[in-house]
Amino acid sequence: MSDHPAVSTAPPAPQGGGWTRNRFVFFIAAALLLHLALIFIFGTKKQIVPRAVGQVPHLQLADKTDEFIAFSDPTLFARPNTHDLVTLFWRHPPVPPAPDFNWTEAPRYLPPAREKFSAVFHEFMPASQPAETPLDFKPEPILIAPVVTFDDLLTSATTMQITGELVQRPLLTAVALPSLPWNDVIAPSKVQALVDPAGNVASAVLLPLDSDLEAADSAAIGDSNALVIARSLRFAPAPGLTFGEIIFHWHTVPTNAP
Repeated sequence: MSDHPAVSTAPPAPQGGGWTRNRFVFFIAAALLLHLALIFIFGTKKQIVPRAVGQVPHLQLADKTDEFIAFSDPTLFARPNTHDLVTLFWRHPPVPPAPDFNWTEAPRYLPPAREKFSAVFHEFMPASQPAETPLDFKPEPILIAPVVTFDDLLTSATTMQITGELVQRPLLTAVALPSLPWNDVIAPSKVQALVDPAGNVASAVLLPLDSDLEAADSAAIGDSNALVIARSLRFAPAPGLTFGEIIFHWHTVPTNAP
């Protein structure tokens, strides 16, 4: 046998007693009884009345006079209807008033005297006669004889016309254009000129002119003088070559003139 005393393994008892099962059940039952007592003491004893139900959709049978039923008719606007304006108007036609037999004739105006028609106008016309003016529908014509001289139609001196790009380059030398000795009119001469940047005429070419006055001899005289004058012209300098045309309108002097 051992000399040591036996040791107990049971848990120690709680201090102060603690919550037992019976004590916990008693506490819950007391709280429930207290809650029920408060309900019976402070609760209302009025009878519960159900709330009135409002705005509930309900069904109602419609007859043929209902407007919504009439909209389902496909011939509503195609056929006469008992409720339209025209039918309502013809249902109550205007009633003419009954004739009154105690009526009198409308007053009649007396006709004016025919002999006094336009009497005031005939009195006014003799005092308002306008002054007499002689009407001359055929005045005497005034004859003016035209004065036409052939000197006005012909040029009095030879002229030169420059066209094309050469118009932008002024002439630096004065040119004396001669009058050619010829008994007839000489057609104008047209020269195509090429001017270099220095202002000299590098090329001069005669161009044909469609003219009824052109003849072999007169054209040769005008063209020869045109080439000589065109090659002697001097223009202002320019950055590059310039093309243009020079037209000579010749003035002639008769060779048999005194």
